[in-house]
Amino acid sequence: MARTGRPREFDRDKAIDAATALFWAQGYEPTSLTQLKSCMGNISPASFYAAFGSKEALFREVVQHYLATYGQVMAPLWDESLSSRDAIERTLRGSARMQAARTHPCGCLVVSGASNCSPENEPVQALLGSERQRTRAGIRTCVERAVAHGELQDCAATKVLPDILTTFLHGMTCEVRDGATSTQLDAAITSLLTLWDANATMSGRTQSDRH
Repeated sequence: MARTGRPREFDRDKAIDAATALFWAQGYEPTSLTQLKSCMGNISPASFYAAFGSKEALFREVVQHYLATYGQVMAPLWDESLSSRDAIERTLRGSARMQAARTHPCGCLVVSGASNCSPENEPVQALLGSERQRTRAGIRTCVERAVAHGELQDCAATKVLPDILTTFLHGMTCEVRDGATSTQLDAAITSLLTLWDANATMSGRTQSDRH
């Protein structure tokens, strides 16, 4: 009696990597189950549902994978060993390099991964919305810390600075998808940070000069 071959092993990590790239490039709603199963090694529907449960559950796992890898460019925002300005600068420049890299889809999955979803996929939009809100909070905390430590003036300009920085950070996704390079974004970040420096106290300027 002829032996049957051993079934091909399912590499879950590679499957998650492939799904991440597909969701990142296309977004949640345009990505079909057929495309997902194909990019993940032509796995069967039974294997897909056994491993991930549903498309939404897979996407949630992809988001966590993205945050633990590519999304680590945001980590300086919560590193209190850094000065507030350094934390902001490292985050902006790191995100610019990551988003503009050509080794993976352009932009940020958290920004573009679930835009214009239909009502039934509102939980997916809410998932990414909560991550963007976390980023907003991290930026605001950095600015407020700088004010509290006497590095930034407490004035009208610094009160809107978190909104300006967040808008720039999230807006980079649109720019890189339209062809902006990391060099262009880096120059723009240098100019943007003059807003911080213009409102720095003498102590804040001294710390900035050290970098």
